[in-house]
Amino acid sequence: MPMTRGVKIGIIGTVFAGMLGVAGFGAYNIWTALDSGGGGSSGHSSPQTTSTALANEPPTAKEVADTASDFLTSWAGGDTTAAARLTDSVQTATAAFRSFATDGKISKVEITEGTPSATTVPYTVIAHIAYQGKETLLQYGTALSVVRNAKGDPAVKWVASLLHPSLSEGDRIVTGRAKTPDLDIVDRNGTTMTGLKYPSLVRIFDDFATRYGDKLSGGTPGVETYIEKADGSQGKTLVVLQKGKGKRLKTTLDAKLQAAAEKAVSGKDKAGVVALDTRTGGILAVAYSPPTGFDLALQAKEAPGSTFKIVTAASLMEGGLTPNSKAPCVNGRNYSSGSTYGRIYHNDSGVHDNPDATLRWDFAVSCNTGFIQQAGHLRGGGLRTTAGEFGLTEQWNIGTPTLDGQPSMPVPGSDQDELTSEMIGQGQLLMNPLIMASVAATAASGTFHQPLIVDRGLVEGPIVSTRSLQPGISTKLRAMMHDAVSYGTASGVMSGFGANAGAKTGSAEVDGAAAPNGWFTAFDGHVAAAALVQSGGHGNASAGPIVASVLRAS
Repeated sequence: MPMTRGVKIGIIGTVFAGMLGVAGFGAYNIWTALDSGGGGSSGHSSPQTTSTALANEPPTAKEVADTASDFLTSWAGGDTTAAARLTDSVQTATAAFRSFATDGKISKVEITEGTPSATTVPYTVIAHIAYQGKETLLQYGTALSVVRNAKGDPAVKWVASLLHPSLSEGDRIVTGRAKTPDLDIVDRNGTTMTGLKYPSLVRIFDDFATRYGDKLSGGTPGVETYIEKADGSQGKTLVVLQKGKGKRLKTTLDAKLQAAAEKAVSGKDKAGVVALDTRTGGILAVAYSPPTGFDLALQAKEAPGSTFKIVTAASLMEGGLTPNSKAPCVNGRNYSSGSTYGRIYHNDSGVHDNPDATLRWDFAVSCNTGFIQQAGHLRGGGLRTTAGEFGLTEQWNIGTPTLDGQPSMPVPGSDQDELTSEMIGQGQLLMNPLIMASVAATAASGTFHQPLIVDRGLVEGPIVSTRSLQPGISTKLRAMMHDAVSYGTASGVMSGFGANAGAKTGSAEVDGAAAPNGWFTAFDGHVAAAALVQSGGHGNASAGPIVASVLRAS
């Protein structure tokens, strides 16, 4: 499969005029056949005979240091015969060293030994690669461990990663023309994007290479040093000696917004953000922190908290309420349903009681009890019917893996407490920033467009059909979300945004967590975004600045 340029470890090597002769390795006799007797020992410390008792003991610190030093010195000096004899698998090591030199076109190596820790010794390698008049260097770090061989002598335990940390058993390093062209990934404006510049996209770009590489035509392979997997397929590219012409994959991403999203989550602990085009559902940016960790932007499974009140408000208004309908906000209230009164709900400490509150006011300040007491006014079918208009009851295929089974909208049951919990974004609801950005986009535009990150013609599986909210609902939601910006819980972080902006804050309780998850979703013009900060507390303080930063860049 084509490799994306963003996931390469190395950079394009400097091309020199001359060429180091690979034949230089011949002086070190790397092709000399070895006997199969197995395992040598350090010339400094190992006795010819080791007792059975000693064979069960771990190598001493001196044996570890001496064996590692002898192995690395022999390898760096070109005497791979001696290096192989110092391992516990002489024949395997001999063949691997031979392939490393001949298949990898590696003329010599420079090795710097690190400080031993117990039986492990780290080291760095600078490999000199020479191929068809082109030369470059490949630098990396790895480690060895010293064990006792069958005779009880100290020996380097042979594993493929001794030659390079990305090698697994059966893999080899190859230098030459790549098997397929690279994949050039561009944003919606034609700007080339790489994982090196946008680290949150590395996982997604890797998936693109596997998912779409064979579907695209064009391009010519470059000359690379790469890992050939045991099954013969091309794995990670380690260094490029000569660029080829990549296949072109156009995405819906926006390089400018992606840069803003990366910056917004940088340094945050367990945060994710997604931005969408409200007119098309096109994914404009995806970022999460740390970028080497779990993708909270697309794959989180968390209750969305009060950001879900956007859907609840829509359902209540479709059931007959208006933004100005009376909805008293009194702490400690529950929902009365016949003789069953259900659980007691509480409001955030910053929300004061307001017996004369309206639904609009409850939304702006995020009053829980003002919402749950209106459960009897939900549209027929409850939340699930309205959620379907937001695209939340069907599986999405956006063009790269997202939350399993997402979105997660439970089938309505007879449990009134579950229903009222879902009304304020708790209960069994499981969402992520992608889903909540889509909710804000649907509220802003009045139409649900299933999010996509590539052209829909490339996406396998069904695409959820476009559908609209009931007439007038979008206009009311936009006004309520603007109230949250002008005087409600989003007013501080969204200061400076104009009449075309709206937002909803949220926090969601998580069992066992020290603080609730912080949520925030908003729109400005034709861009909607949502963010999650795990254990971030109030959404306006944790997730809000992330979303505001992305929207300001649009």
